[in-house]
Amino acid sequence: MEFKDYYQTLGVARDASADDIKHAYRRLARKYHPDLNKGAEAEARFKEVGEAYEVLKDPEKRAAYDDVGKRWQPGGGQPPPGWDSGYEFRGGDADFGGFGAEHSDFFEALFGRARAQAQRRAPPRAQDHHAKVMIDLADAYRGASRSIRLQVPALDAHGRVVLSERTLDVAIPVGVREGQHLRLAGQGALGLDGGPAGDLYLEIVFRPHARYRVDGRDVFVELPVAPWEAALGAGIDVPLPDGSAVQLSVPAGSGAGRKLRLKGKGIPGKTPGDLYVQLQVVVPAPGDEPQRQAWRDLARMHRDFDPRADQGGT
Repeated sequence: MEFKDYYQTLGVARDASADDIKHAYRRLARKYHPDLNKGAEAEARFKEVGEAYEVLKDPEKRAAYDDVGKRWQPGGGQPPPGWDSGYEFRGGDADFGGFGAEHSDFFEALFGRARAQAQRRAPPRAQDHHAKVMIDLADAYRGASRSIRLQVPALDAHGRVVLSERTLDVAIPVGVREGQHLRLAGQGALGLDGGPAGDLYLEIVFRPHARYRVDGRDVFVELPVAPWEAALGAGIDVPLPDGSAVQLSVPAGSGAGRKLRLKGKGIPGKTPGDLYVQLQVVVPAPGDEPQRQAWRDLARMHRDFDPRADQGGT
């Protein structure tokens, strides 16, 4: 994902004042407004300028964006793990301020997607908050109690917005999905005039795993097998993300890349997901002369076998 340098987009310094940011935005918005500029790239530039202003005009969004920028500088390659999690904002999702619904993946990953504001009652209910948190895939299999730390925008003694930290104990339910929101009642903004406190909505993201890939409730894993296990068939224990294992029957004559399904062994739920196992045939390196001779004998026994017969050619 590409890092968006909003300061560069508006042409202002990283310590620019709110007035400097507003003036830069107004100047560029007039320059690239589609009604005034019919250039091929005017509309795209107008949207980029609007997105940059949406972030830098808001002290809370700007504080979180600056914190991300310290860990992931422009041109720095892949983002650091969890770069877009752990930041708490007012509102269930981002307020796009009338600039339209099309925003970059970077913006939406950090600030969320727009949604309608809930109706208010008297006394007014305090604002809900939103944050994205990372958990282990194993937590979705067995549930867990976790302490999470959130970076929360707050005013310092000089009236400037800074990030403070708060810790919450959260119960992760069995079967939670990536993208699901957990509601923590009363953990949002404080209520005013006797009104109830807002809620905190935690969007779940799975921490990247070296072995497993997740799609909805389905889980995918590659399983190394020996050539004789693939050729003759075998029963092999496949580890699950929660540390347990389930036996997989590898049919005889299985080739590399064959995908086998273990029904119901994905993420638990009312309708649990499946575990898809892709076979990866691993060939041992021939060591001593008897082992090399065994491979030569195997080649003679299968001299009519052509593994590339279906690739055509002359």
